[in-house]
Amino acid sequence: MRLGVTMFSTDLAMPAPALARAAEERGFSSLFLPEHTHIPVSRRTPPAAGQEVLPEEYKRTVDPLVALAAAASVTSAIRLGTGILLAAQREPIVTAKAVATLDHLSGGRVVLGIGFGWNVEEIENHGVPYQNRREIARRNVLAMRALWRDEVAEFDGHEPSWSWPKPVSGPPVYVGGAAGPKLFAHVAEYAEGWMPIGGKGVKAALPALREACDKAERPMARVIPIGTRPTREKLDYFAELGIEEVVATLPSAPADAVLPVLDSYAETFF
Repeated sequence: MRLGVTMFSTDLAMPAPALARAAEERGFSSLFLPEHTHIPVSRRTPPAAGQEVLPEEYKRTVDPLVALAAAASVTSAIRLGTGILLAAQREPIVTAKAVATLDHLSGGRVVLGIGFGWNVEEIENHGVPYQNRREIARRNVLAMRALWRDEVAEFDGHEPSWSWPKPVSGPPVYVGGAAGPKLFAHVAEYAEGWMPIGGKGVKAALPALREACDKAERPMARVIPIGTRPTREKLDYFAELGIEEVVATLPSAPADAVLPVLDSYAETFF
């Protein structure tokens, strides 16, 4: 079982390069960073996790690709992931270039976790109708995959195009979100895996995920629970399900609050 970590990386929290270096030194397999491009002041959309007040870190997230590039420059082995990147809110050609460059410069260490988003105002500010966000995210990921894969890429009516560098690792794409037929159809079509938050209910969802992958004539998707609070029992349970990596949550805080949690994880599980 590999154990990674995730943190809301902000301008007030432990910087991503220092966190990546500390995590790598302690034996963690990966670092995942979330994304919010901005948070509109309107609270028309309630917080996704059910909080009465949206936590401050949502307003202050750094750009995950820039932060992971900085993390790549001070590490050599830890995998660098987005958990998750809001694919419908990003222009795919520029994002494909940024992800491929990060993967190229890091030696193939990128994992692209993508999601559809929950904040209606944030999504609409990007010119994306909320009800269309899943299809737009799908279209954008397929465009990026064509640019990464093909010497001359053709996608979605665009001119046939060259785009280098090509990524070293693919990179693997994981779709974040709650279990269900719509989400699993996305996983089965264009991703390598599913990234459920926390991991609750994973066992019950695996047959439906396998059915979706079988229908698409693709191998069973890998599963990486993210944002979990790990215990030995929980990790053993995930291992029994065939899950090979779990991503543990860290507080969005300065180093003096983050490092003790990181150390406690390392002492308990390594």
